[in-house]
Amino acid sequence: MRILIAEDDQVLADGLLHSLRRGGAAVDHVASGAEADAALMTNTAFDLLILDLGLPGMHGLEVLKRLRARGQRLPVLILTAADSVEGRVKGLDFGADDYMAKPFSLHELEARVRALTRRGMGAAIPIIKHGPLEYDSTGRVASIDGKMIDLSARELGLMEVLLQRSGRLVSKEQLVECLCEWGGEVSNNAIEVYVHRLRKKIERGPIRITNVRGLGYCLEKIQA
Repeated sequence: MRILIAEDDQVLADGLLHSLRRGGAAVDHVASGAEADAALMTNTAFDLLILDLGLPGMHGLEVLKRLRARGQRLPVLILTAADSVEGRVKGLDFGADDYMAKPFSLHELEARVRALTRRGMGAAIPIIKHGPLEYDSTGRVASIDGKMIDLSARELGLMEVLLQRSGRLVSKEQLVECLCEWGGEVSNNAIEVYVHRLRKKIERGPIRITNVRGLGYCLEKIQA
């Protein structure tokens, strides 16, 4: 899971970064509306935008308006210090998916983040099934035929990306974008290693990670 935080309060941003990274997400941060707009235009690998409305340079609602005008369906969680009904209605009408007024509980924010990213994966409930593979997006644990699978953080992130796009090809470049924060380094060779390790752990029965040379990887259920 990759998240963009657009928040100009550095103390709050640091708390969000720490909390979400501890939960296994790759998280990037910008402190102005213009930076948020530029990041969203150049990178489509984000799974969620946490957007403060009172951003300098460009108001959060304008960032949201421009995002939706480009046809981007990225889930958006709005943060604001102004908890007015009018403000909530305007944010939702502009295309936000959820809304939290400051101050808020980090535990509640984490739960809303999980709910929004599940929705982005097309799953209304925490358990996502793909053949005998089950993934608990709340506890971030996976099992096959009821038996837990021991996955590293990178392997888990890779599996999440492939599950989100099951049945579709995902290129190495897309995997790097989804798994790596700004300034981080994940090479194409490293992706091959992670895929190899994940294959050994989940390829049982009808589940396969297929590789189309030069195009990418696809999580599939093989018909018997």
